[in-house]
This record gives sequence, structure tokens and C-alpha cells, in this order.
Amino acid sequence: MVITEIFKSIQGEGTRAGLPCVFVRLTGCNLRCTWCDTAYAFYGGTKASVDEVLEKVRELAGAEAGPRVSLVEITGGEPLLQPETPELAARLLAESYTTMIETSGERFVGTLPREVIKIVDVKCPDSGEADTFDFANFEAVDEKDEIKFVISTRRDYEFARDFTREHGLAGRVREVLFSPVFPDPAGKWTGLEARELAEWILADGLPVRLGLQLHKFIWDPAMKGV
Repeated sequence: MVITEIFKSIQGEGTRAGLPCVFVRLTGCNLRCTWCDTAYAFYGGTKASVDEVLEKVRELAGAEAGPRVSLVEITGGEPLLQPETPELAARLLAESYTTMIETSGERFVGTLPREVIKIVDVKCPDSGEADTFDFANFEAVDEKDEIKFVISTRRDYEFARDFTREHGLAGRVREVLFSPVFPDPAGKWTGLEARELAEWILADGLPVRLGLQLHKFIWDPAMKGV
């Protein structure tokens, strides 16, 4: 495998936001979203075996002594580009970690063990990567999983609203997440005010969860390894 970083932090997004979590960030992505905040994971990285990754996770989770962090997220980049990812997920599950994966939605998530909690993006128009969602993913997600839209404009919101309704997402997964793009600290993109997105959701009465990137409020938004 090629690894960008493995670190322990607070889960910043989704229904488990606020919980301690070990993150395994894999290197490489085949998409180029206009607002991507992890472009540093596109290239480089360090080669490691699945055994070596597991050993680092155990070390950070405190598996040998002291309180254990039981939540692990595999992320990227796009983690499903690496063929060893399903094996890593299965090995984490076998060691009783609650195992999550964050994926762009462009790759089929059915290659993963069913028990993995899948957070699957649907790319909105202003991401620059619209129409990349693999609709076969609808057959591979269930009531423990989450579908996420990252929203930067009103056009994105209307797309996400209509897609959610058309495909009955609220009945397919545990949670549908609408997450506003956080402004880039270097000014590459402006982002979307969370209050504005909240007001749109309330006006339309959508059965979705507003998702904020909690770690960007705790630490510097540009900081890596958190």
C-alpha cells in the first residue's frame, strides 16, 4: 500500500463527529474536485504492507495498554484505488475496530466487507466532477452507511436536494449528509456559509443532516494530521 499519513484525531464529520478516531490516509486520487482540501495526498506517500499499517493503527489506538480508540477510518485521496484496501478493512474488522471508509462514490464499494461503514460521496456540479457517481453503489450500501454531498453553491444544493428526493436516499442509508465547503485558508475558493445551507435545508424540509468539518474549528484549517 502507499500511505500519506496515519494519525489519531477527533472524527470531524458525519454521525460519529467528535469521537476519537485513527485515520489511515492512502495516497492517490483519480478525481480533481475544485475545492479539494487534501490535494497533498494525490502524490508521494510511503509504501507499507497491510501488517505494517495494522501495527501503526494498534500503536495509535492504544491496543497494548491504556484506553483503546475503537474507531478507524480509511480515507484518501481515494482509498479504493489501492487493491489492498478491502483486505485492510477486513483485518481491522477482525481486530474488532469499528471500521469506516470515506470514498468519492466513483468506485464500487461492494468490494469491501459488508460490515464496513461506508461514507459515499455524490459529487455536485461545481465540484468539477459531476456525473462520476457509480449507481451500483446503491446496491452495496445499507442502513449503517452514509451518503454525503459537499456543497459550494446554490446550484450544488439544488442538485443534492433533487438527487436525494429522486433516489429516496433517506430510506436507503443511516444518514444523508449535506456539508458546506469550508473556505480555503489560501483563498483558492470561497466556500459556503453553514448558516445559508442550514436555511435552505429548513426551507425545503429535507430529512438530511447538516455536516460541519469539526476538526477545522478545533485546529488551523490548513493543518495536516488532524
